[in-house]
Amino acid sequence: MTHLLDAVAIWKRFGALDVLKGVDVSVTPGECLVLLGPSGSGKSTLLRCLNLLEPIASGSIMFEGQEIANTPRKQAALLRRRMGMVFQNFELFQHLSAEDNIIFGPIRVKHRPVKQARELARHLLRKVHLPDKAAAFPDELSGGQQQRVAIARALAMEPALMLYDEPTSALDPETVGEVLSVMQELAEEGMTSIVVTHELGFARRAANEVMFMEAGLVAHRAPVGDFFNGSAPERVARFLNRMHG
Repeated sequence: MTHLLDAVAIWKRFGALDVLKGVDVSVTPGECLVLLGPSGSGKSTLLRCLNLLEPIASGSIMFEGQEIANTPRKQAALLRRRMGMVFQNFELFQHLSAEDNIIFGPIRVKHRPVKQARELARHLLRKVHLPDKAAAFPDELSGGQQQRVAIARALAMEPALMLYDEPTSALDPETVGEVLSVMQELAEEGMTSIVVTHELGFARRAANEVMFMEAGLVAHRAPVGDFFNGSAPERVARFLNRMHG
């Protein structure tokens, strides 16, 4: 099947430090790819390179059949509409209600009629199980609710690909599950996604493939069943055992 996104030999440097050292990553339409690995392995940087928030030193990024790696900043913003990004810390506008956070992009960027945008927002709030929170402001919502609004806001731009950067790492344990369940539902509905997470249970349930990164390199990639069946390389197995422990 044709790849929706196909990044080859991605190098990223911060000063003298090589953070990504020739990373390859690809995802086909409808696939959920989970990125695992220790902190500092380059997972979040890779996501930011894929959606052009960070320039790469070298490599190729094909997205929807188009080379995007060296896209000028103005065009990069246009391309970014096709990739929804969900960050660790929600990044909601604090002065806007949940519904107004969601309609901001469709109205300002895609020039949707306000009525149509509000209908879409209410539909998406139902989708993330927050139908009664349209008028709530971020400081009136739990962390898990804020993150689900952030997911709805990303979906409102009708992306072809969702990128999640440790979306539950800032949440209280009791709200992690509600965010992961929404992400799993979206994956099951065929939303193409790349997820940086430490949640092994989510990876087992929702991923089609799992990729393990360490020190800026891809150490192992396999279909989810093969990844967790005990045949992973020793370094990966040690990481998984520690996470389970």
